[in-house]
Amino acid sequence: MRKYEVMVILQSETDDRQVTPILEKHLSVITKAGGTVDNVDVWGRRRFAYEIQKKSEGIYAVIDLTATPDAVKEMDRQFGINEQIVRTKVIRPELHAKKMR
Repeated sequence: MRKYEVMVILQSETDDRQVTPILEKHLSVITKAGGTVDNVDVWGRRRFAYEIQKKSEGIYAVIDLTATPDAVKEMDRQFGINEQIVRTKVIRPELHAKKMR
């Protein structure tokens, strides 16, 4: 099991009440594979630095989790299929910290 940090950007048209259920649906892949979701931090609506798919803002969420690489790969694949999700970024914080030194 490894620690991961996942940033998800949802379309700005998504209702605030739908954000958590959408994320939980995809995070169930992690829990079913024996991983844990350590923290879900929804930042809310933010403006993009540049337009993405002709949109100027989106709803950001940052998720800390512990899982196997295969489970994270499957979760990211399912995020990519969902039309309400604009972008995802998966990083391993310990590897990112080593590069920053």
